Amino acid sequence: MTELVRPDVRYRESLAEAVAEFPEGTMHGSGLWELEHGLDTTEQGCRAVVAHLRSCADPEVEPPENRVRSTYFWITEGEEVVGFLALRHALTPWLLEEGGHIGFSVRPSRRREGHARRALALALTEAKALGLDRVLLTCDEDNDGSRLTIERNGGVHEDSRNGKRRYWIDVG
Repeated sequence: MTELVRPDVRYRESLAEAVAEFPEGTMHGSGLWELEHGLDTTEQGCRAVVAHLRSCADPEVEPPENRVRSTYFWITEGEEVVGFLALRHALTPWLLEEGGHIGFSVRPSRRREGHARRALALALTEAKALGLDRVLLTCDEDNDGSRLTIERNGGVHEDSRNGKRRYWIDVG
């Protein structure tokens, strides 16, 4: 069963396997691009990654300039990390144009199994719990998988900008 879990060191080995499947720069929703020195999959390195990702949602920690507070989740099935999801608590001007409130990706070997659809449904519940009334999601014009995932979760296409389709989903 697909679940959203907060980053946890117990998934270290599966995290490393998942990351190895992605081409450079395509792990939407992972937050791993923020890491200064890349992903260190040793136990100590993973502890630092988990601490960083968890701190991004902490109301006591001020986000860096031009960033917003974000809750990061790992999409799992059992003990396997099958993908990543970020729930951004607000929008910057860039996120309003191209990024949205929620970003997600599923590792290539686990695509087309419904994980993204189920993870997005769970994320919408989390967004409502944060007090958001509606969320923006975007996807590349040619990304039919993400487009269908968003539409199957109630996404209403508003427009396209800079090669990105923009959808709103009411969660309130």
